[in-house]
Order: sequence, then C-alpha cells, then structure tokens
Amino acid sequence: MKIIERPMYLGRLLDVKNTPDIKVITGIRRSGKSKLMEQYETILKQEGNSNVVHINLRLNENKALRTGDALYQAIKGKWRKDRTNYLLIDEIQMSDGFEDVVNSIHDEELYDMYITGSNAFLLSSDLATLFGGRVFEVSVFPFSFLEYLSYYPSEDIDASFDRYFLQGGMPGSYVYRKEEDAHTYIQEVLRATVLRDIGQKYHVENANLLLMIADYLMDTVGSETSIRNIAAKVSSSSYQANDKTVGNYLTYLARSYLFYPMQRYDIRGKAYLETNQKYYLADLSFRYAELGRRFIDRGHLFENLVAVELLRRGYEVYVGKLYTKEIDFVAVKNGMPTYIQVSDDITNEKTLERELSALLSIRDAYPKILVARTHQEAMDLKGIRVVDIARWLAKG
Repeated sequence: MKIIERPMYLGRLLDVKNTPDIKVITGIRRSGKSKLMEQYETILKQEGNSNVVHINLRLNENKALRTGDALYQAIKGKWRKDRTNYLLIDEIQMSDGFEDVVNSIHDEELYDMYITGSNAFLLSSDLATLFGGRVFEVSVFPFSFLEYLSYYPSEDIDASFDRYFLQGGMPGSYVYRKEEDAHTYIQEVLRATVLRDIGQKYHVENANLLLMIADYLMDTVGSETSIRNIAAKVSSSSYQANDKTVGNYLTYLARSYLFYPMQRYDIRGKAYLETNQKYYLADLSFRYAELGRRFIDRGHLFENLVAVELLRRGYEVYVGKLYTKEIDFVAVKNGMPTYIQVSDDITNEKTLERELSALLSIRDAYPKILVARTHQEAMDLKGIRVVDIARWLAKG
C-alpha cells in the first residue's frame, strides 16, 4: 500500500516532543496510527543525539516482551545515558501489566514516551485512570480529503471529491480494485470495532442490538436523535431495548471513535442543551459498506464530512440553536466561535435564502460560513462567506 506523510499529526507530536506527558495516539481501527508512529520514528532518528527505541508488540520477534517484567527490563536495558531517549510502543495492551510498566518508566523519567494500542484498552475516557492523568492524546482520523489528494494526485478537484465522497478515507480499503472487496474490508473493521473493541471492553451481552444501533446511527447521520427514539426503533417482537441499555451502547460507540456526538448549544442563551444530540460517523465508507447507497441524503452526508473535518482541525464542535432556527455547527477554537451552515445545492434561490437567513439571524460579529457544493471559488453574500465543500476540505 502506498504510504503518504501526515504532516498535521506529525506536527502535533513534534509540538509536544520532550514534554513530561505520556503521548497516546488514539483513533478508530485502521486509521493509520502505527504508520504514523513509523513516520515519527524516522524523524526522531534524524536528530544527532537520539536513542529511539521502537517496540511493536504485534511482531513475533517481540513475543517474549508480552509480559510486564520482560517489557520493563528490555526498555531499561535499551536506555542510553548520553542520549535523548525516545520510547515508541505499538499495541501496548499485548503486554500483561502494561499500565505498571508505562507508569514506572514515566515516573523514572527515562524516556519521552509514545504509545498506541487497541481501542478496547486505550479508550479516551480511560486514559486518565490508566496513567494517572499524565496523558497527552493525539487523535488520528481516517484520511481527510487533502490526504486523499496526496494519495491520488489529480488536477480535477471536483472529480476527486466525488470519488472521495463515495470511497471514504479508510486507507486500507484503497488497495482493493473492486468496490465490493473494499466494502468487505471496511465491514470487517466495523465488526472488529463493535464486537471486539466494545464487546471485549464492556462485556456486551446483546451484540446484535449494538450493531442495530450502529446501523441506525449510520442511516440517520446528521439527524437529531434521542435515546427514547432509538430504543423504539430498534425494539422488536423478540426483545425490548430499554433506555438505559441504549444510552450505554451509544456511549460505547462514541468511546470507540466510530461516532462523534455533537451537543446542542443555545446561541442566544450561551448555554449547552442536554437533549437530542447529533451523531456523526468517523468515515462515510462505513455507511456505504454496511447499508449501501440507498436513500443518500447528500446534505446530511456533507454535514458529516464537515463535522469530522472540524474535529480534525482541532475545533470544539456543537450544533447551534437560535430560537426556532438551527445552525448546523458552532465551531470554537481559542474561545472564538465560527458559525457554519452546510447544504448540498444552493442553486435554488429559496434554498440559498433559507441557509443564509439562519446565519444572518445571528447578531454578533464572529465569522459565518455557508459550505455547499458550488463548484466555484469562495464568494461573499450579505457578509457571509460561501465556500465550495471540495475546495474548503482541500485547504486542510
């Protein structure tokens, strides 16, 4: 498989190099965490005074290190007094008692440490408990459209976007020539995430119900949803899904990095709302592989692309509410909000007016953007920046 450099993530790692935190690379299965670690290793080895210890516990050559004591002794034995020492460990959970090993090495201040691992063991919510709160998390997403353009160089950005929209950003699927084979690969990643990562971690009793909820969220991506509505939709004559179980399963799906919940935010009252979150999918390829291309709502799927891209770019993202109007996203960085509407087609004058009016109803001076499929360069309408989604995504 072709390997491309991922400068955004490498930059984040370099920004925190030699800080006292344990750097943990997280993200959905097969999003490229291990390849990122290899690229980072190459950069570190270019330093003149570095000692880089990289241990991949998946490899059979490191089988003897899958006990905590053996791993600890190997790491200690590779430390060099006269060097800047870096420790990179892939699949850390494969060593029994890895928590004690990581915490001890950190307390002894022997290495600048970076680790990856299975989502079943390194869920974002558990990192502080595992490593005493001394963690800096670097979240890795599937390929962005900008990264897709690096993998498939093309001068035709519109044709490339149309392919990316349907192919998605899971790089492991790119090696397959037939779409059905790529979908089989993605389905296997999905089931490993749901059945192994979540099932193993939380001892899920009803795996079919968990998959049904995942399918429902994929089918209704970008729509407001509630625990009660989901419970009603997935219940059958065979069993009843109660609100508590559904709520737990939703939490598990989010912790596995498969879905990202977006909380609602009252723009006028400057308050967060607890009800009816929206859930966005880590990558649209999961939806196509699982559900096919039936009933594609391009507007909601475009929303999904924008939501994940905003997270990728480091924004806090909320669903905005202003009186009876909905603002698709309130994206916050450094305390500064940007208001974003997303639409499929704004060639219809009524559609354009509807999308603009929601943004114009916000009376503050923060940036307001309408992202749509215009096939054109950006323009300003009534003080609102109108950008083509392909060109916005390609800027990275």
